[in-house]
Amino acid sequence: MSELIEKAVAALSERMDGELAGSAKFVLSGEGTIMIDAAGVRAGDEEADVTLTADADVFQQILEGDLNPTGAFMSGKLTVDGDMGLAMQLASVLS
Repeated sequence: MSELIEKAVAALSERMDGELAGSAKFVLSGEGTIMIDAAGVRAGDEEADVTLTADADVFQQILEGDLNPTGAFMSGKLTVDGDMGLAMQLASVLS
């Protein structure tokens, strides 16, 4: 598991306040994948209700608060496949 994935799992675990109403997968190009569901946040690559994909540097900027997730999506730096409502819930966790 990459260092970025480890840091992201830790950061997202701290930010999660309650259960997510579904499952989400973050695909970080060249680094790996992160799952968020009722079991928590972990490195993994399973089926999910929504999949968010970004380059590792874009995801890191989002995680650090230097890039707004909605802005990243609107500019094409972050792609969303699946449940858009769930993706919007995640935007609050990321910002």
